Amino acid sequence: MEDKHWMQRSQLLVGEQGIDKLQKSHILVVGLGGVGSYAAEALCRSGIGEMTIVDGDVVDPTNRNRQLQALATTHGMSKAKLMEERLLQINPSVKLHVISEFQDPEKMILLLQQKFDYVVDAIDSITPKIHLIKTAKEMGHRIVSSMGAGGKMDPTKLQVVDISKTYICPMAYYLRKRLRYVGIYKGFKAVFSTELPNKDSIMRTDGSNFKKSAYGTSSYIPAAFGLTCASVVIRDIVEWKEIK
Repeated sequence: MEDKHWMQRSQLLVGEQGIDKLQKSHILVVGLGGVGSYAAEALCRSGIGEMTIVDGDVVDPTNRNRQLQALATTHGMSKAKLMEERLLQINPSVKLHVISEFQDPEKMILLLQQKFDYVVDAIDSITPKIHLIKTAKEMGHRIVSSMGAGGKMDPTKLQVVDISKTYICPMAYYLRKRLRYVGIYKGFKAVFSTELPNKDSIMRTDGSNFKKSAYGTSSYIPAAFGLTCASVVIRDIVEWKEIK
């Protein structure tokens, strides 16, 4: 019999039925950087029974200020494989599917033909986000999508709203604009910040993986985005009702 004692503190909050729902759920997390690594770990620690984690990147030294699997000893190693090791150390019973390659539109369609109880979009580039969101919505999946975490310092400015109600965030603006071209105006939850990004912290990149620029990042803002994404998934699955 599976040892559930480690979930005792969670069960005090969500009840035995809530834990049962979490254990029967399959969550997809796409992107395992500063946002996705924290989202994946929080979901695992919450007792999610089955997870598919996706990231084709390897650890870069600049990742160490914000990504869970980025250490001085892990440079050049697969983010997905490192996350696999970490999650299995947290919960050896979790059913884990690991995809350590980038998902082009064709692969995304195949991936999302599976049944998922929730999709966490932790991708930090617009074009792949569009492919993921469009395909996930077409397949009928519930989605929570992280907007831009770069260039920000105040975690108290985070909000969760329908994508149609986001404002200020440049990533949310461009995402809404691009989604309109594929007929999507609303219908999924977005985690965003009302804090204006620091434009002085932006830098140009080599353009690989659809990313032409990047903001400076703190150690805790991407984590706050990821943990908020995980909270959306968990609260929706257990049908959490706020005590008033």
